[in-house]
Amino acid sequence: MPDKRTGTAGSPRDRRIGLILPGGGARAAYQVGVLKAIAEILPRRTPNPFPIISGTSAGAISAAVIASQARVFRHAISDLERVWGHFRSHHVFRADSWTMLKSSAHWTAAIIFGGLGVANPRSLLDNSPLRELLTRAINLNAIQESIDRGYLDAVAITAAGYGSARSVSFFQGASSLQPWDRVRRVGRPDTITLNHLMASIAVPMMFPPVRINNEYFGDGAMRQATPLSPAVHLGADRLLVIGVRDEEFDPVPGPDEEIPYPSLGRIAGYVLDALFMDGLSQDLERLTRINQMLECQPNRECDVGSAPLRYIDALIMLPSRDIREIAVRHVHEMPRPVQLLMNGMGALNYGGRQLASYLLFEQGYTRELIRLGYEDALARRDEIQAFMEGAPVTAPCGIAGWRDLSEQYSQRMRALRVHGTH
Repeated sequence: MPDKRTGTAGSPRDRRIGLILPGGGARAAYQVGVLKAIAEILPRRTPNPFPIISGTSAGAISAAVIASQARVFRHAISDLERVWGHFRSHHVFRADSWTMLKSSAHWTAAIIFGGLGVANPRSLLDNSPLRELLTRAINLNAIQESIDRGYLDAVAITAAGYGSARSVSFFQGASSLQPWDRVRRVGRPDTITLNHLMASIAVPMMFPPVRINNEYFGDGAMRQATPLSPAVHLGADRLLVIGVRDEEFDPVPGPDEEIPYPSLGRIAGYVLDALFMDGLSQDLERLTRINQMLECQPNRECDVGSAPLRYIDALIMLPSRDIREIAVRHVHEMPRPVQLLMNGMGALNYGGRQLASYLLFEQGYTRELIRLGYEDALARRDEIQAFMEGAPVTAPCGIAGWRDLSEQYSQRMRALRVHGTH
């Protein structure tokens, strides 16, 4: 009988692959392009090939779509591409002149009068259009059907609790899966709802927090120091990680060059970049060290009590081009009121391109990112196909494709081969 997870009969390898979709705002369109290529690499009617899916922030939306349509992977990715390929800002937040003016006036009044009590503004932007879009686009009730029919073991959506100050990974899966409790991060079994998705994407200050049970939650990237952890806790022993940053460092100014004061837009972009990206880099470094230690252990495992360490193979997909440069070419597509707001923050020039790259929910930009992800994945077709078929990752420390921080890290751990370097 064919295995529903792999679409093959009697495969000798256990392919417990966890799909990791970190946050990244509009940049998450790149992940859709990578997944589109994987869907084409696999046989046409293949079910979802990822028993465990973990999504954070914008990645949570894609995770929920795949989990709800796990019976045919290609159909799920087609729906994802249709949504991301037709995005406009007004699908994500209210971007008309009246709403933007009213929001600005509301915040100004709150600052001038030292607060407005219960009438204080809750966020800079109103993202109710996104809630309406997700209500129409995702059948979250189908997630349990995917689990019951064996197309999915578990899906995890991570959000940050403002009350408990913890990263909470809400997971829906088999009843045998156990919750976990670590320092500032926990895993809780729950039925995934629209509120979980809206909480995971609630970028602080920009989008309003969302109440789940007795706590308000915000963007899952906050406090998520270990974005690989939920999938590992849920049983994954191989990870496909689709990141959305591989930027060139900005040139260091010369001793006689004038250094411009950082604009609010540049600072905001820096904050979002740290929020969405730094946790992944740190966790990959942690995984590399653990794998290196386990290479000399019997069965590549180490019993450390209630949480034994396991060797984890990982394939990392990162953009081959600087996404900030792509954003610069598309900022003119933003609605006029949003352009005025961004311009006032200094986010439409070279220094503010990082902020624009996260907030540019416009189809010209998202389509180019989808195309980039698709081309990057096809360029590594053989490597991806071997990984999906269960072949061991031959790169040192079992991690292939990680370019982020490569120069600094390879100086300290010369055994690590980084994709694209020799």
